[in-house]
Amino acid sequence: MRNSIKMMILALVAAGCCVLYLFHDLNGSFDYALPRRAIKVIAMVITGFTIAYATVVFQTITHNRILTPSIMGLDALYMLIQTLIIFFLGSDHMVSANKQINFLISVAAMMVFAMLLYKFLFKRGDQQIYFLLLVGIIIGTFFTSFSTFFQVLIDPNEFQIVQDRMFASFNNINADLVWLALVIVVGVIIYAWRLVKYLDVLSLGRETAINLGVPYDSVVKQMLIVTAIFISISTALVGPITFFGLIVANLSYQFFKTYKHKVLISGAVVMSVIALVGGQWVVERVFSFSTTLSVIINFIGGVYFIYLLLKERKKA
Repeated sequence: MRNSIKMMILALVAAGCCVLYLFHDLNGSFDYALPRRAIKVIAMVITGFTIAYATVVFQTITHNRILTPSIMGLDALYMLIQTLIIFFLGSDHMVSANKQINFLISVAAMMVFAMLLYKFLFKRGDQQIYFLLLVGIIIGTFFTSFSTFFQVLIDPNEFQIVQDRMFASFNNINADLVWLALVIVVGVIIYAWRLVKYLDVLSLGRETAINLGVPYDSVVKQMLIVTAIFISISTALVGPITFFGLIVANLSYQFFKTYKHKVLISGAVVMSVIALVGGQWVVERVFSFSTTLSVIINFIGGVYFIYLLLKERKKA
């Protein structure tokens, strides 16, 4: 009952943030400003949902609350793709200039990478998850180094375009991309929601889950692929937000204090909507676009990450 009340309060706050962002200082420009603000809100909801869902699921699978899916190198791969496109094709090429094509190529490349990684590494024994994380860190570092190498060689004018894509931004959202991402996300939700019931058991560990009749390897593979899809979509839609999932997932754990993942995921999603929509309103109305939301999130997330590390160290 308490969690239901908490969820209702959070939902009302999230709805209030959305209404505030949509209608504050509108000055009668309903035809021009309101549709553009609505597209931003939808993009932020999609981003918040995908990152929150993916992070909670990923942390349950890895049994570690300080890891995020970005450790698999998907963010680094996204930057490598954008850098290579600009370096070899230029910013005027259709692949770079057309946001729909760029979005589909980025999502497809990250999905293929994730599936190949899972396919080859899941052939190992009981420690495949930890080996997967290790390989993900190494590959992510390699992608980052490779991106930096080409960014040094790239034309300075072209580098500005690459630099813009290094940070998540909701200021220039393409409406067609938002609707395309929404369709993909809804399709994946329909497929993946039936797997959520297994997460409560997966959190007990591999051996316990198998003893209770859960097809562990199959469920973990499917959930990791869903995680990769969601992170790919959010990254390709707005750009990388490294620490955001870490913040909302751990706040959901602390706020609800339950093992039920339907509650934890829903809570993380609502918190992410509050953080993104409310934070974007602050960036636009208080800071007057002098900074970006991703910079604020990464700063707060970095501090929170250090706090979590120190907290885990004290428990040990």
